[in-house]
Amino acid sequence: MNKTLGGLFDLTGRVAIVTGGSRGLGLQIASALGEYGASLALVARKQAELDAAVAELAAKGVQAEGFAADLGAPDAATALTGRVLARYGRIDILVNNAGTVWGAPAEDYPIEGWNKVIDLNVTGLFLLTQAVAREAFLKQGKGAVVNVASIEGLMGHHPDQLGTIAYNTAKGAVVNMTRALAAEWGPRNIRVNAVAPGYFPSKMTAVTIGDHGERMLRDTPLGKLGGETDLMGPALLLASDAGGHMTGQILVVDGGATII
Repeated sequence: MNKTLGGLFDLTGRVAIVTGGSRGLGLQIASALGEYGASLALVARKQAELDAAVAELAAKGVQAEGFAADLGAPDAATALTGRVLARYGRIDILVNNAGTVWGAPAEDYPIEGWNKVIDLNVTGLFLLTQAVAREAFLKQGKGAVVNVASIEGLMGHHPDQLGTIAYNTAKGAVVNMTRALAAEWGPRNIRVNAVAPGYFPSKMTAVTIGDHGERMLRDTPLGKLGGETDLMGPALLLASDAGGHMTGQILVVDGGATII
């Protein structure tokens, strides 16, 4: 395809890993990349959920396979990268979406909660990015990383809500890891960017939105939470050649919640 405007978004022939890809934001992003031609390696802990996601995408004509893995485990990244390369022969895009949260007041925050969040949201993210860069991107001479950060990594947590200090800390780390990796790997043709979503309805946010949804809507200029397609365009931009001159950027997708 010629590099017309439409062609810049074309991902035909490229392979994308999407972690946390069996539901929610990960599945939304995977759907966008797949609809524009990418072959998808969906990653999550539960094979049954992956199978359901693969079937849902297949009904849209999107090719995907599920790879069950616990990315909080220290040896998971290398093994997963090897499995995807064995299946597809290359990796062109990595979407780091997998994450977890633990709520508790900061003064009472348990160390097990802290470790669980940091191990997956920061350490696991870095180890997979490192493995994919080492085994695929650097050898191929090109790659794109899209990290899923959060507005919680750009601001303090609202005092009316249950504290999530480890999550805020982790997402802040993802924001600056994105910038640091982009600076280091830019000369080697690897782009690293992030999307920072506001609140989207999901399994992870259900309780918070249920308790605070009305206030969130009042505090959001567009007057709505994130929807089923609102991350598709931003993720596709950052993963494709349409975003080819973007690296180290944090693209906020929050309906304007962080501007007031």
